[in-house]
Amino acid sequence: MRSIKSKGEKIQIEERSFAQIKKHYLIEKALASQLKASTKAERIDKKLYTELYDELFRQVPDHTQLSRLPSSKTDYLINQRVSFLEHFFRSETTFLEIGCGSGHLTSKVAAKVNKVYAVDVSEEITQTLVLPDNVELIISDGISIPVPEASIDVAYSHQLMEHLHPDDAVEQLQAIYRSLRPGGVYVCVTPNRLCGPHDVSKYFDQVATAFHLKEYSVSELYVLFEQAKFVEISLCKIYKQSQIFHLPIVPGLVSLFKLSELILENIPFQLRRRLANSPIFFRSITMVGTK
Repeated sequence: MRSIKSKGEKIQIEERSFAQIKKHYLIEKALASQLKASTKAERIDKKLYTELYDELFRQVPDHTQLSRLPSSKTDYLINQRVSFLEHFFRSETTFLEIGCGSGHLTSKVAAKVNKVYAVDVSEEITQTLVLPDNVELIISDGISIPVPEASIDVAYSHQLMEHLHPDDAVEQLQAIYRSLRPGGVYVCVTPNRLCGPHDVSKYFDQVATAFHLKEYSVSELYVLFEQAKFVEISLCKIYKQSQIFHLPIVPGLVSLFKLSELILENIPFQLRRRLANSPIFFRSITMVGTK
């Protein structure tokens, strides 16, 4: 594991040279700029999410999503996520993963549920996937969730929300809501903006400028879930590997988050990043919406 100095801060990086990471950053930033400047019609009609992500993977063959091989660390992380998700499974669960990527989690979950829909925007990254028989792979336009309405018990995304154009976020949440059965849940894991950025631009910028088109704070994400009409919204955190801390979000708590986030926003970047990465804050936001 190598490390580099970024804006005066030492950051751990993956096993690539600085030149490779800089090349990746410049390519992804340019492609992200196209996506940010696009209209909704372009993103849907021209399948711009698919086109630009496929172009990224073609131009950056050493991208970690392409080059990362299964390892003991990968297995540990995936198994931890599956163990967490099992708390939401019931008999004959139908599971939806939005942004399935390498398919590691999809394959593990498939052994524990009745049916899996695996949705992604990239044909490039999914073309070699070998998935279990009870998994249906779907290439999406990046906004719609093309599964039968009211068919899903548990929907899940990990590091997906921040990749959406901000104008598409509520629309996708509404599509996820429609896909859920009554009482179904959407488990959304996304990095907290206040301790970011979290994409490849973290080595160069103080705000995400690559394919994390918008990173969110807890209160910002809550507003989107509320607009999508989820009847219950809560935060979850795993501790002691298998225990879950479950925190229902009520109006008073939203105000507390807003206040703490406002304070963090107004302190210098380096200090804000260190504080926001401390255990008392939600570095990774796991928000659960119930239909």
